[in-house]
Amino acid sequence: MLFAEPDACPLTYAQTLYFCFMQLIEVTDVATAKDFIRANVELNNKDPNYIRPLDKDVNEVFDPNKNKAFRFGECKRWVLKEEDGKFAGRIAAFINKKYKTKGDDGPVGGIGFFDCINNQDAADMLFDVAKHWLMQKGMQAMDGPINFGERDRWWGLLVQGFEPPLYCMNYNPPYYQALFETYGFKNFFNQVCFGLAVAEKVQQKFYDRHAACAADPNFASRHIKKNQLNKFAKDFTTVYNKAWAGHGGLKELAEPVVRKMFQSMKPVIDESVSWFVYYKNEPVAIWVNLPDLNQWFKYLNGRFGIWQKLKFLWIRKTKKCNKFVGLVFGVVPQWQGKGVDSYMIIEGAKIIQKELKYEKYEMQWIGEFNPKMINVAESLGTHRSRLLATYRYLFDRTKEFRKHPIL
Repeated sequence: MLFAEPDACPLTYAQTLYFCFMQLIEVTDVATAKDFIRANVELNNKDPNYIRPLDKDVNEVFDPNKNKAFRFGECKRWVLKEEDGKFAGRIAAFINKKYKTKGDDGPVGGIGFFDCINNQDAADMLFDVAKHWLMQKGMQAMDGPINFGERDRWWGLLVQGFEPPLYCMNYNPPYYQALFETYGFKNFFNQVCFGLAVAEKVQQKFYDRHAACAADPNFASRHIKKNQLNKFAKDFTTVYNKAWAGHGGLKELAEPVVRKMFQSMKPVIDESVSWFVYYKNEPVAIWVNLPDLNQWFKYLNGRFGIWQKLKFLWIRKTKKCNKFVGLVFGVVPQWQGKGVDSYMIIEGAKIIQKELKYEKYEMQWIGEFNPKMINVAESLGTHRSRLLATYRYLFDRTKEFRKHPIL
């Protein structure tokens, strides 16, 4: 069926002609929800770097029983088809009262899970339907592509580093950047990922700072142990809440939530690559990493039922994973700037570089609005492995655009 917002802005003549041969379909049932998944696969599966996300990971974003963001907001999805039934694109739009952003742009909605053929009119149709729905909900701007939920997944448009994506990381062809910017989106902030060759020697300054901390017998380091996950979940919660809660809109984590998270990660945890630092037995720093799960998930074709879980166990044993991924790195405020980060890195490197299970290391993204953490990442001797961008579109086109402020 054809779909148009009742108060939509008039289309151009070219758009009107194009619109007559397209179907914009709202996702309202199981069949259209499957189309939402299929659109992503069919538009990207010829790209050798594309890895199909697990269907469950996408579907859970739009499941009120799985996604806590529904307590504070709502979402809509659409699929765009061409006259012959082929997929031309998809998009989701959402509002989340808990989504707090820096600046004075008023209530800001979000768009995400955007896919589109290389056609600006098709992209404009998708952006327009999302914009008009958000305007009806009282939003004054939209950010995208972002997630309907936490920032640790499905956040940002890939603009540099078109390599196979990490687990739950957006991947898109290069032409998407032009589709966003031609429509009128502007770069709100960049998201930088950093890479490192595991065998490469860590800079001498880290050894020097490590030695200063190691001389104090009150310092101790431990790698995570699967048979003590509740203890490490408690220690993780302590450090996380001291280091991040209340900063940049991040909320405190409850220990039961972290315990559940650690238990869910248990099958894929590599004990030797996640490290904790203690001072007088109190946790003061964490460095949590996992193998690059997408190197295994890419063989499952998006499915993760009982058979695929058994297949996954076999793949883990028979297919080498050559990269591990940084999820969380932090030091409690009172120990920042005192060499604890270097102590933790060298303690981990002693084991990681000795075992050489992996060839590459990549950190999840850091916002360029946080130059302190960017400097920490760069000081490790890393290179910028990929760049993603969070865009903003102001509905009032006369309003001055401002980038995300520096923290």
